[in-house]
Amino acid sequence: MLIHLKRINPFEFRPPILSSLKLFSTLLQNPSPHPKTQTQNPTKTLTKPQLKALVLSQYSHGYFSDLLSNVIALPHVLLTACQNLTTPQPNNALNSPDSQSLLDSVSRRFDIEEMGRELCEDRFDVEGCCVTMVPSRKKGENLVLPNLKLKVLIEAIRMVLEIVYDERFLTFSYGGRVGMGRHTAIRYLKNSVENPSWWFSVTFDREKFDDRHVNKLCLFIEEKIKDGFFIGIIKRLFECEVVGIELGGCYLGRGFPQESGLSSILINIYFNGFDKEIQDMRLWKSQENPKFESEELVSMSRMFYKPVKIFVVRYLDEILVITSGSKMLTMDLKNWALKYLEGSLELKVDRMKTAIHSAVSENISFLGMELQAIPPSVLHPPMTEKAMRARKKYLRQKEVRALELKNARERNRKKLGMKILQHVFKKSKQSDGFKFEFQIENEVREIFTTWADEVVQNFLGSLEERWEWHWKLTAGNFLSLRHIRDQLPQDLVDAYDKFQEQVDKYLSPVQARKALEKEERRAEEEEERKYAKRTVDDLTRLCVKVDAPIELVRKAVKMAGFTNSMGRPRPIKLLIALEDTDIIKWYAGVGRRWLDFFCCCHNFKMVKIVVTYHLRFSCILTLAEKNESTKLEAIKHYTKDLKVSDLNGNEEVYFPTEREVKMMGDQNLLDPRPVDGALSLALIRLAYDEPSYSCIAHFCDRMDIVFYRVRLLQNRLNVNPSVEEKWVSGMGAIHESLNRKCLPLCSDHINDLYTGKITLQDIDCTSFVDVD
Repeated sequence: MLIHLKRINPFEFRPPILSSLKLFSTLLQNPSPHPKTQTQNPTKTLTKPQLKALVLSQYSHGYFSDLLSNVIALPHVLLTACQNLTTPQPNNALNSPDSQSLLDSVSRRFDIEEMGRELCEDRFDVEGCCVTMVPSRKKGENLVLPNLKLKVLIEAIRMVLEIVYDERFLTFSYGGRVGMGRHTAIRYLKNSVENPSWWFSVTFDREKFDDRHVNKLCLFIEEKIKDGFFIGIIKRLFECEVVGIELGGCYLGRGFPQESGLSSILINIYFNGFDKEIQDMRLWKSQENPKFESEELVSMSRMFYKPVKIFVVRYLDEILVITSGSKMLTMDLKNWALKYLEGSLELKVDRMKTAIHSAVSENISFLGMELQAIPPSVLHPPMTEKAMRARKKYLRQKEVRALELKNARERNRKKLGMKILQHVFKKSKQSDGFKFEFQIENEVREIFTTWADEVVQNFLGSLEERWEWHWKLTAGNFLSLRHIRDQLPQDLVDAYDKFQEQVDKYLSPVQARKALEKEERRAEEEEERKYAKRTVDDLTRLCVKVDAPIELVRKAVKMAGFTNSMGRPRPIKLLIALEDTDIIKWYAGVGRRWLDFFCCCHNFKMVKIVVTYHLRFSCILTLAEKNESTKLEAIKHYTKDLKVSDLNGNEEVYFPTEREVKMMGDQNLLDPRPVDGALSLALIRLAYDEPSYSCIAHFCDRMDIVFYRVRLLQNRLNVNPSVEEKWVSGMGAIHESLNRKCLPLCSDHINDLYTGKITLQDIDCTSFVDVD
């Protein structure tokens, strides 16, 4: 097969130009007013505190000014943006923040100082840095993507906007913020929302931001930033369609290439006014309800106080409003929210889908999960009788094992003690004494002291043995008779009395038995108290249960080809062209994303079954199909954990093992990306014999690359993702213009792309290669 390779929109490689840039070639730590001294300092990356100090230095009289020329155009800031875009690899010099390798890699693609000069003089050509991707279908939409140089500018703008606005965003604004992801929002819903009665989620019609929205967004930004060049750059980015916002779609926060790095923070800025208004309404409602101290609540017998509260969670364009009051209050709140969104923000809201639901009797979909209000006992059910019997059986087995270990320890100690005594006796008979170069008396004494203490503690811990010895030492003793005591010497009588006192003190089990009975009564009272509290909570409290949409997950599994029409695993023949390791990595990326995304759900066990059974055995069947073997032979070769060997013969495991899946749970506060990007993307390796290209991951200079052809799920199935009947509801899709494009990638980045560590946002998709 003859393959002709042609680079689309290549970078112009230039030698490093370290010319003097008088305005902005100084590090933040050593500012100097003299231009000559500024050129002597090398360009280095900035830490977050340094960048924050640089941005705040432009704040005056309530506004930020000259951010483009005095901050974004600085080579240090642009190099920091390059570092943020870089995906560090193991054993790579780019791991160090001040590495010269990063600057060299950037200089091979464009001159960072010349780029800063163009920005400062308003000569930066935004249109020339855009690449239009044409879809394969005639009716498809074009996609405009930024090249790597424009991505650096977008990242620099995002960093500056984050410093300006992040502390001004409200606490219920999630998405596009550090430490404020999906799982953080879900954790807030599960832990902070109490007694929800009614809720509704705002659903927008699919609509792209037009000139009206962009102008309104720029007005919002101008409330804090007085910089005409900065606002002009943002408008040009929207005009070129390299930055776009489409509300009501399914691509935000998913790592798709059609999502710009600026989209998330611009959405938060656009909705910030709405957030503040609804926060004022929440505070007003909280002040309207009187507060009671705990003592006052206790004095109100048979009364339970439930204040009316409003809870709001917004993740980018997804808004959930919850109330603990009446339905009329919720209707008024909904009408106000729709009036503000449609009036002040000029957005189109789908009023049919933005409906009020009962929190108790109806589920509501939010962040790709299903929410419902339930009593606390459903989330934390009490132990069943079967579980209690199993626990008692386990405790009995544990006691038996402890007794066996105790007997074995005593037996071993007896044997060792006899050996030591025999050895000492033998040596003492053969010689006059022991002669050692070092003294071991202290060590031996410490060992025997430790053994003795353990024996005593075990003895005192057993009530039966103490009772038996107490009975033997006190019962039937004639020295307790008065006429006998009068005939004996007083010293002997006193010694006997002291001995009896010690026996009663250390061996009498009465106090220990009282303490044991007291502990049993305390445990019973604690159990009764927990039962009463659990019963009252079930009658008076409601909390939020988060479930994974299992039916949608099963539909996605079937649509992607993991299962047949009967729900049984089947091979995916498209992946047969890949190496065995790449097949396992692709399945591992899909499985781990599902597990990471739904690990906070109450029915996480159902998702585990999908990954452990359907995906695992589909991978095994695909490997068996490729190697023309049976399923049992594939399991025997790869094992159920899908182990593969590298070039050195070391076993590697990419797919989560059954034990690892079983131990997974809600432990992380992350913002995991949904499975959409990994599920709908397949990269097929191509054979080639052409001049080598460099890896198209951001600032990767490796030349040992392999070409991979992009195959999208919707194009393989000939399905339009916008039609919910034929697609999975709430599942996004990569833009169709990338279908059948060829990407040169090195082994490290293709591995990260398969396993889900990076997405298509982390590579330069404009540098694809055309294959005729």
